[in-house]
Amino acid sequence: MEPVDDPRLYSNRYQVTHLIARGGMAMVYRAQDTLLNRAVALKILYPELSEDPLFVERFRREAQAAANLSHPNIVPVFDWGEDRGTYFIVMELIEGTSLADMLRGSATISASRSAQIVAQVAAALGYAHRSGVVHRDVKPGNILITRDGQVKVTDFGIAQAVSSEDHLAEAGSVMGTATYFSPEQASGAAVDGRSDVYALGVVLYEMLVGRPPFIGDTPVDVSSQHVNAAVPSMGQFSESVPKDLEAIVMEALSKSPENRYQSADELRADLIRFSEGQPVEAAQRDTAFFGADATRAVAAVPGERTRSVPIMSGPRTDIRRRRRNPIGPIILVLIVLLAAGGGAYAYVQSNKTHNVSLPSVVGQTVLSATQELTNEGFVVNTSQVNSKEAKNTVIAMSPKAGKSLAKGSSVKLTVSLGVKTSPVTVPDLVGMSLANAENQLGKYHLGNNVTYTSNAQPGQIPGVVLSQSPVAGTKTQTGTTVTLVLLAPNTQYPLTSVDGLSQVAAGAKLQQQGLLPSPTVGQTCSNTVAHGLVVSTVPVAGALVSANTTVKLIVSSGYCQVVVPSVINDTVAEASAALSAQGLEPQYSTDPVIVCDPGAPQTVTTETPAGGSSATYGSTVDLALCQNDTVPTTSQTTPTT
Repeated sequence: MEPVDDPRLYSNRYQVTHLIARGGMAMVYRAQDTLLNRAVALKILYPELSEDPLFVERFRREAQAAANLSHPNIVPVFDWGEDRGTYFIVMELIEGTSLADMLRGSATISASRSAQIVAQVAAALGYAHRSGVVHRDVKPGNILITRDGQVKVTDFGIAQAVSSEDHLAEAGSVMGTATYFSPEQASGAAVDGRSDVYALGVVLYEMLVGRPPFIGDTPVDVSSQHVNAAVPSMGQFSESVPKDLEAIVMEALSKSPENRYQSADELRADLIRFSEGQPVEAAQRDTAFFGADATRAVAAVPGERTRSVPIMSGPRTDIRRRRRNPIGPIILVLIVLLAAGGGAYAYVQSNKTHNVSLPSVVGQTVLSATQELTNEGFVVNTSQVNSKEAKNTVIAMSPKAGKSLAKGSSVKLTVSLGVKTSPVTVPDLVGMSLANAENQLGKYHLGNNVTYTSNAQPGQIPGVVLSQSPVAGTKTQTGTTVTLVLLAPNTQYPLTSVDGLSQVAAGAKLQQQGLLPSPTVGQTCSNTVAHGLVVSTVPVAGALVSANTTVKLIVSSGYCQVVVPSVINDTVAEASAALSAQGLEPQYSTDPVIVCDPGAPQTVTTETPAGGSSATYGSTVDLALCQNDTVPTTSQTTPTT
């Protein structure tokens, strides 16, 4: 985050402090809500757009749409308003990172973690769709990951109530981000929740192979591919994607909404099945989405800005054109069907005894499955793929089990070759954030499983890997699952001391612990901590805190005032000891008038400042001693600091 040069106060309440990001319509800032004393995210519409009533209306709709959505995986909107012609939205500040940041540099995310993240996004979208809101701009930049691994969907910037009929984009254009357009969105057709399912399929594709399915020189190029081009097989870019998960992606990316998951909840259910090791629905359906005519990779579209893109009017490859004036042909067809009906019925009845219901052989060995199907009179063909299932196990069949087929029909079995592995050394992940650890595991082609503990030790913080199994340095094979142990969300943990640090260093250390430094700083005197350094915190070091707790720093204002002890008539040793105990330094001189009693030791005759008065810790107290043959001239005692 960048500190702002002009910390403007909006609506006499929201004080901006740092720039977080620049979006297609607005700037996002970290701000302090001075009324509730909490950090928030402030989304401010660009000044030039604030003058456009259409953009202002879209901005207002974003606030209304999001404010009415209350879900654990949706960033809540707290407030919205206008200040001196500038429009803004106030949202929860998410401490963490965006999925877009995690995917920079063509990075990939492990299959298990990808499924977990996208399942949470699907949960948020499913809730929004049931509330009548379509997001319309699902992309990695609008998916945030908190420090404890929770997923949050943000920026319903062009969301619109499904029942609304007005359109804020210019005629002949459509709002959104071309890389993640659904075919119907790119074509300017009506959209519903299934368009968000398609966009989320694009996101999942990118998470698994390091690039989206379609890239091009311009947004128009990419939009055209969404409408007309076959989706490239994921195997072209990565051999590590499990077939079940690829089937889920490809079903989400069907060009026809009718062939996709019919809701985000259906997509989420299949992702959960995959995460739990159960058969997924997508793999059981006969979906021919793998096109051999994969698009050629060209320069990526710069940026992921939400923008207005011309509607693609080209042909849809998955939808047949309707004929004009269809009444005549329909009547003709009906006559033919009626004439042939009796004969067809008789034919079906005569052949009924020759059809057999196809049994399910998924999960059996290929030998057992082949034997069973052959006994039923079917011809068996097989193909082999790498998968997480045991070698020689049937993982899919086509046609689906239960279909009635004539004896002699061909049945295709997809058989597992097992997981293709190679030697690998487990990297050291302890101390990394969960996102970084998962990225690292992805580079080594290792899986991951996250477990949580509530037993927090000093120095441990949420969102950071505490331990791993197998441990770093272990020799294993690709595909091995590494278990990561983290503190459970909302676990309380001891606040680490930041005493003696500067305010900047202390604030940075608190943020590393998942805590929020308070914008207000207290002061207290200290005889042991130098001026300007941290003396203590509120809560105090060692107190139990949870993530995002606000911690107030107390800094030293310098030495404290102490009471000067009275040392009149004390010997040098007695006076030095008494003053040193108070942190004061004695300075001796000889009294020009008073003479010590014969044979008696020198004693203090005068004291400045006087006993009982106040003095700054570490300051000097002047003491005069009666005259004697041996006169000390300087203090031999230095106060302990």
